[in-house]
Amino acid sequence: MTENRAAPPWQPVKKARAHELVIEAIEDRILSGALQVGDALPPEREMATSLEVSRAGVREAVRVLEAQGVLRSQPGAGAAAGTFVAALPRDALTRFLRLHVALSNFSIQDVTDARIVLERASASAAARRLDDASRATMIDALDRMDLPHATRDSFNEADTQFHLAIAEASGSALSAALTAAIRSAMKVPILRAAERTEEWPEESQRLRREHRAIFDAIDAGDAERAAELAEGHIRRAASVLFGLPVPAPQRR
Repeated sequence: MTENRAAPPWQPVKKARAHELVIEAIEDRILSGALQVGDALPPEREMATSLEVSRAGVREAVRVLEAQGVLRSQPGAGAAAGTFVAALPRDALTRFLRLHVALSNFSIQDVTDARIVLERASASAAARRLDDASRATMIDALDRMDLPHATRDSFNEADTQFHLAIAEASGSALSAALTAAIRSAMKVPILRAAERTEEWPEESQRLRREHRAIFDAIDAGDAERAAELAEGHIRRAASVLFGLPVPAPQRR
């Protein structure tokens, strides 16, 4: 049970597309702290009356927010039944971010710059707190990239696993979710670029060496070197695959 908290009354919404306005009303209460994880929404009839919308509008809003992982509904009767604010699962957040990255037409340069900021921080943190499970996941990814008959697709899957393992090792669930979203959104562009790369055997060897160097720095606990190697790796790979300029990494 959650504590009773003073909260402003639900205010009516008066415009068309009622379900979107109901979603906005629910989001506003979450952002203000009036609704928190585990809190129950008012019954459908009560919400419809308070917001001055149809019950169908409330139902549609709940369906949308359930699909996003924001709400969960528990059928039945009694205190356990109803619609509750859910702890947003990371896979729902990743799916949401992945689609926005893929559909918003961010430039490769923008995505690369975002990756550098994110993965520098992840590599640095991973070097300070690497555990046995994360180490094993990284080694498995490196070994999969070393397979003699690895295709571009399987290589990219292992490459993604390696970078996600670093983000996981950083201890930041948000960093891991963001990394997963960006890597997933970039899967097709990366594979298409790899297919156009005529010297793929040589390039894949360079990528292997760079990944091994990043791992060695993380495993040695060298946070600064791990961050610099991660940035250099991302910049060089983006240059080869997408023709981006490669400015020299700067020490932070």
